Amino acid sequence: MSHDAVAHTHRLHDGDPHAAWLGITLVTAGEGRAEVTLTVADHMLNVHGTCHGGVLFSLADAAFQYACNSHGPVAVAAAADIDFLAPVGPGTRLRAVATERARRGRSGIYDVAVLAPDGSVVAEFRGRSRVLDRPPGPADGDRR
Repeated sequence: MSHDAVAHTHRLHDGDPHAAWLGITLVTAGEGRAEVTLTVADHMLNVHGTCHGGVLFSLADAAFQYACNSHGPVAVAAAADIDFLAPVGPGTRLRAVATERARRGRSGIYDVAVLAPDGSVVAEFRGRSRVLDRPPGPADGDRR
């Protein structure tokens, strides 16, 4: 390994304004994996009083971006989709766990499970990444 995946992922998180705005916390990271958490606030609810799907997607997307960028080269989402399985109420502490399923050349596939505090799956996300042809820079969390 030519870099420290954990330190690199923490730098990415520290430079991520969207994650900070949502209150997403990076719990663990490693090569091809990441775990993040978020507590559902009242302003994150939809008209039905449950967590907005966009918030669930953003949480899963954050875990995905840290996992696919953990290897060092700049990777971006090529596509992603999500299945919402259960409603989530305000005050719920959610956990999103991203796992690399495959990585070949410049392409990667990552699965993210969004979990309730009891471990039940509330959403399943699949992201497909593409590595760009440029070195990491300050905008990518690389503050060297």
